[in-house]
Amino acid sequence: MYEHDSIVPSKESRESKKEQVAVMFNRIAGKYDFFNRFLSAGIDIRWRKKALKQLKANPPAHLLDVATGTADMAIMAKRMLNPGKITGIDISEKMLEIGRDKIKKAGYQNVINLLLGDSETINYPPETFDAVTAAFGVRNFEHLEIGLSEMHRVMKTGGKMVILEFCKPKIKGWRKIYNIYMAKVAPKIVAAFSANKDAYEYLDKSVNAFPERDDFLAIMKKIGFKNTSYKPLSLGICCIYCGIK
Repeated sequence: MYEHDSIVPSKESRESKKEQVAVMFNRIAGKYDFFNRFLSAGIDIRWRKKALKQLKANPPAHLLDVATGTADMAIMAKRMLNPGKITGIDISEKMLEIGRDKIKKAGYQNVINLLLGDSETINYPPETFDAVTAAFGVRNFEHLEIGLSEMHRVMKTGGKMVILEFCKPKIKGWRKIYNIYMAKVAPKIVAAFSANKDAYEYLDKSVNAFPERDDFLAIMKKIGFKNTSYKPLSLGICCIYCGIK
């Protein structure tokens, strides 16, 4: 068990991390996309594009997007990689509902299918998907190794996993600014819009506890991924992690 696994939205709740995360995202679903764009100044869109470029050399025919949320990654994957099929899973039904509306408006409903699903028990047989992606969702796994092992299991041999996740900047002055923004500024901005302030306080705590960079690669290698690598983005506030089965 990692420190990350014990970080929950509410210490007072008797529900599991998985249950709490599902409830939290159901509550903030309607404002999730707005705050993603607002709090990141739109940089999150560029991060997703850079992550998906990792699959351009060998575009997948069937892609699995774990913790797909409102389907931003899935929709972008359709536009950039044009796979024949994309399956997205998430534990928040409200987030999926918004994602399905976006997919319908884009005209991708025959390609992208969103399902209520748990990263720790992915309901597909081994060797199903050509590639697996996850953008800003791995932090929310209740058991990190189990979730990553499931992603490894359902991916075809030779397939590539691409994970996009927040991390802490290494540059001292920039890290101080980042810490103040994440711990103090962002939650106050969210509260001013009458959104769920606790959700963004949880974000800061989960980022601080997440095993990042070489520590995360060590977990990937332990599970069985080869040719692992990471690439910092935006002065180190986000990383792309890649590995081959």
